[in-house]
Amino acid sequence: MSQPTTDLPRYALEGRIVTMDAADRVLDRGTIYVDAGRIVAVTPTGAPPPPGFEDTAVIRTRGTIYPGLIELHNHLSYNILRLWDVPRRFSNRNTWGGLPDYRKLISGPMNVLGRTSGYVEAIVRYVECKCLLGGVTTSQGIALFSNQGITRFYRGSVRNTEAPDDPDLPAATARIADVEATDADRFLTRLRRSSCLLLHLSEGTDPPARAHFTALQRPDGDWAITPALAGIHCVALAPDDYATLQQHGGALVWSPLSNLLLYGATADIRAARDHGLRIGLGSDWSVSGSKNLLGELKVARLVSAASGDLFTDRELVAMATRNAAAILKWDHALGSIEAGKYADLLVVNGRSGDPYALLLQARETAIALVIVGGVPRYGSPRMMAPFGAGTERWQVGAATRVLNLAQEDADTVVGELTLRAARARLRDGLARLPELARALEQPGVLGEEAEWSLVLDEEEPAGMALRPNFDQALLARMPNLAAVLPLSELLEPLELDPLTVVDDKRFLERLAQQLNLPEYLKTGLPKLY
Repeated sequence: MSQPTTDLPRYALEGRIVTMDAADRVLDRGTIYVDAGRIVAVTPTGAPPPPGFEDTAVIRTRGTIYPGLIELHNHLSYNILRLWDVPRRFSNRNTWGGLPDYRKLISGPMNVLGRTSGYVEAIVRYVECKCLLGGVTTSQGIALFSNQGITRFYRGSVRNTEAPDDPDLPAATARIADVEATDADRFLTRLRRSSCLLLHLSEGTDPPARAHFTALQRPDGDWAITPALAGIHCVALAPDDYATLQQHGGALVWSPLSNLLLYGATADIRAARDHGLRIGLGSDWSVSGSKNLLGELKVARLVSAASGDLFTDRELVAMATRNAAAILKWDHALGSIEAGKYADLLVVNGRSGDPYALLLQARETAIALVIVGGVPRYGSPRMMAPFGAGTERWQVGAATRVLNLAQEDADTVVGELTLRAARARLRDGLARLPELARALEQPGVLGEEAEWSLVLDEEEPAGMALRPNFDQALLARMPNLAAVLPLSELLEPLELDPLTVVDDKRFLERLAQQLNLPEYLKTGLPKLY
């Protein structure tokens, strides 16, 4: 067991440092001094240490150090599921959620496991570790609902945008009350008292999808947009819409792989760039996106190149670090490697060549260390050794890694569950989906035993919305699924989605078979893995 957070010693990391600060400083040989979860100093290697670090041993990373990756959009609860073979090209978000295959392969399995005792904690542990293995230190939160009527967010090893539990980090919101989603005045009021609203916007390519954005314009000509609004997806926006979003201080959260898989198109990033819109990234979910943000960065790089090299590698890395922190209004504390900020760090093997390209081309096996709030959470045995034995060892491809999931204030839902135990439990549950569904269909047999269940936010929790819908006539209602087959008769055994691409031999093959994915991604992505 590694040391608890409060007992962590001061330490220093040496390597090539990509600060992602305003000056884009890169120290070919630098040292980061960390104490009590914060960066105390960043100096060239060989410079005198700051006071108090005179006797501190320096840990030689032999790698390149970046700020931890900040993900602005993910439906984490679904990330135990494998990539969906998207059956056709869709034009609007409201068209694919009602398909029989969607219920059979996505919503049905998650409704069963998410409400069955013993599986909720396994899902939470598994998807959180999926983030860590991809270098992600911040992602969107997992919401839990208790049988006592209480809803709360899970607080774990990875930072939670919606419940950061830190006075220095204002909470973002990824859902709003129905009344705010359907009333422009109430929505604007909510925006004005929020630091950041991460909301789905204009998901699709057809006029109704775009109308969800144009409906933000109020009768007096003003817009229900403030610097708090971060529009997720925005695929249907016209070029001038990005200018409007930027002029009112809004931002774009870009999820290119999911957009392309579902709609055959993604946001007009050329227009977004030309209008100076701030852009962050999100991998969306494993069902129609990347396994982690490292993978989504690779997709973003290929889309940028195919669009005429719209972004430099440095600009792409910024989308997952300082841009994301700025969108959250966390840039005073995170997003770059600077004295006074939290030590959320990512170390990648290698220190030669272009430092930004190194990250974008890195395989998951190249991730040598992930630190969250000064606590080493995942890394190679050599890098983790100075901090204790960790909680368990894990194999990523041919690379041995160590996880440290110990927390003094561990969430009671997950507790001491190991990743290995979580994986075994989920494999069992996915193999027994019809049986578990049958048990849930018998009131009082299994469902009432589950103290906590998952809030499956892709389906929008009761009374809450993930997107503004001011004009109800724009909504293409989902088919009524109440009279369809019981899940026990519909579901079949499924396989657990592997945590990494290197351990998923079928991932790239399945991408290559997707109907809507452009050829340059099918051929280009394997080269980046």
